[in-house]
Amino acid sequence: MAGMSWSGSSANTNMIVTSTPTSDLALTNFAFCASSDISKFIVPGTDLALALVANSSVLSLSVHPNISEGHIALNSVHRKYAKVSCGDTVTCSRFMPPKNFSLALLTLDLEFVKKRTKEEQIDAALLSQQLRKSLLNQVMTKGQRVSFEYHGTNYTFTVKPAAVEGEEKSNNLERGMISSDTYIIFEASKTSGIKVVNQREATSSNIFRQKEFNLQSLGIGGLSAEFADIFRRAFASRVFPAHVTNKLGIKHVKGMLLYGPPGTGKTLMARQIGQMLNGKDPKIVNGPEVLSKFVGETEKNVRELFADAENDQRTLGDQSELHVIIFDEIDAICKARGSTRDGTGVHDSIVNQLLTKIDGVEALNNVLLIGMTNRKDMLDEALLRPGRLEVQVEISLPDEIGRLQILQIHTNKMKENSYLSPDINLQELAAWTKNYSGAELEGVVKSAVSYALNRQLSPDDLNKTLDEESIKVTVDDFLNALREIVPAFGASTDDLERCRLNGMVDCGDQHKRTYQRVMQLVEQVKVSEGSPLVTCLLEGPSGSGKTAMAATVGIDSDFAYVKIISAETMVGLSESSKIAQIIKVFEDAYKSQLSIIYVPIGPRYSNLIYQTLMVFLKKPPPKGKKMLVIGTTSELDFLDSLGMYSTFGVTYHVPILRNQDAKKVLEQLNVFAEDDIEAAAEALKDDMPVKKLYMLIEMAVQGPHGGSAEAIYSGKEKIDINYFYECLNDIVRSY
Repeated sequence: MAGMSWSGSSANTNMIVTSTPTSDLALTNFAFCASSDISKFIVPGTDLALALVANSSVLSLSVHPNISEGHIALNSVHRKYAKVSCGDTVTCSRFMPPKNFSLALLTLDLEFVKKRTKEEQIDAALLSQQLRKSLLNQVMTKGQRVSFEYHGTNYTFTVKPAAVEGEEKSNNLERGMISSDTYIIFEASKTSGIKVVNQREATSSNIFRQKEFNLQSLGIGGLSAEFADIFRRAFASRVFPAHVTNKLGIKHVKGMLLYGPPGTGKTLMARQIGQMLNGKDPKIVNGPEVLSKFVGETEKNVRELFADAENDQRTLGDQSELHVIIFDEIDAICKARGSTRDGTGVHDSIVNQLLTKIDGVEALNNVLLIGMTNRKDMLDEALLRPGRLEVQVEISLPDEIGRLQILQIHTNKMKENSYLSPDINLQELAAWTKNYSGAELEGVVKSAVSYALNRQLSPDDLNKTLDEESIKVTVDDFLNALREIVPAFGASTDDLERCRLNGMVDCGDQHKRTYQRVMQLVEQVKVSEGSPLVTCLLEGPSGSGKTAMAATVGIDSDFAYVKIISAETMVGLSESSKIAQIIKVFEDAYKSQLSIIYVPIGPRYSNLIYQTLMVFLKKPPPKGKKMLVIGTTSELDFLDSLGMYSTFGVTYHVPILRNQDAKKVLEQLNVFAEDDIEAAAEALKDDMPVKKLYMLIEMAVQGPHGGSAEAIYSGKEKIDINYFYECLNDIVRSY
């Protein structure tokens, strides 16, 4: 906190420091002086005597007969704060408090004077009353320490940043004066041995039905950080007494927006917030329900939502209960003005009507509007500025801890009733379900239960008596459920596996070195705070293994989101649809903490698609999200001519196979007799693409070897070397 200015302070007076006359007076926080000195510190027009001591803290002064003229008695805490000892000379001056100096809010950090082994419980409401009475009209300075006695035990508190009446931006205040209305918040570290209770009872607010919140008991998993953010920004000011918020000069938050992918818990969060609040039940409105085909009817529907709140504020003022209005799918009615072309202007009128109710000339202060959407980008910008839907909280896909909490919520009753197999490890299940939303995790549990119940049913006899005792949801049930319920956002494992149908084998030192370099980039994305976006280009001749390498990196990265953008997935789409698909892949990736996007690039794309890719290759992901983009190309000169080559941060060359590398591949495939491997490798050209080599092996496997292909791949039979030469001649002629 920076210093607060004051006027009218008297000239400095040098005084000699002495100790407080008695130990009980040391706990009053007063400084003491002789009767002949007190007049130097009297604040005109009051009976207060305030001294700025050593230009550090402001102390209330009182007369004591044992103090000699020219001396000032300071207790040990005062002396330590002023950095003086008994016998030292200290500079003192009369302190003239400025206007608006009464503290509306004061935060104190508690500790024992002498550490105790037994934990002490302090009632915040009772201690607040005591301190307001004993320290009335005393000035508190940031960082100042004060000793006091409470129920026979001596404590000290340290003054934390204060808030003065009428000061909206109060984080920079250095000091203020305690009044009978000052609201005090107590804090204590976990190691202090002090437990503060009844802190919320010290307020006059009854906004919430319960005093403590257990999110899991409310069915909310993985959203504790988001809930804390919502509570701090939207409800903290409403928990304090009205006189505190009035004196602080702050306005309550009147709107919040919950946004994020479908199924992440936005509606659940809004519903539970409504249930936790005292007062009137929240009004829940589905966006499309407000719309009407009749002119003016839609605006009327919006006005009626706020009618009860307007009546309450008119008649009850600050004592009005909080009215909560929840808008589900708010993007359906609050699209950006001018974006719709229906000719009626209804959507524009709805936005205008909402803006005037929330933040108009006669704005309501007893309303909390909660909007929910999957498409924040479609909302009118004016609706999102401060004073309107100003608290915007992203409800994103849960992390592993969040997924564990969600799974515990949905399996809790099963576990209590012994229907959950004891070999199920929910921690492992949470690790397996990367990028599953809360709704998808609930779907996984339902699917697993359906497999368990199905074992108890016989399609031939549906009247068969069920054996409830034998119902068990097993690990296999959950594994089947994971195959059945696939996350909307996540790694395209099947697509990645198709990119490396023959797996990943050792193709020589250079291939191995390139793979290791790209995996180092994966680690860089994971741990580096300075590299939220890393781009890498794998270039080399066609068939050299670039695609298989990129797919292997995606699988081995263990990232939650890995997607492929390829020309094959866009066959038949219009140009605008192709661009929209590319944009969607990147926007979906931004919803995951760690993501990899793989883009094969060649002359097949149009200029517009190249421009779109270049924009995203340069655009960092949102704060807290990290991304690796891997491009592959056989046309490096072409990319260079487009100016796209330079957009990649690093480029690695993936070579075609040399003879010695091809021999390693043949040894690993184990399809030749040991004596034939050397001959087969020597017969190959020194620039054989690995893709061509796999094709050659597939052709040779079908030849006259006296057994089946399965027999060769299982090691029971081997490829006929002469037929291999014939196939090689066909391959050589084709490239």
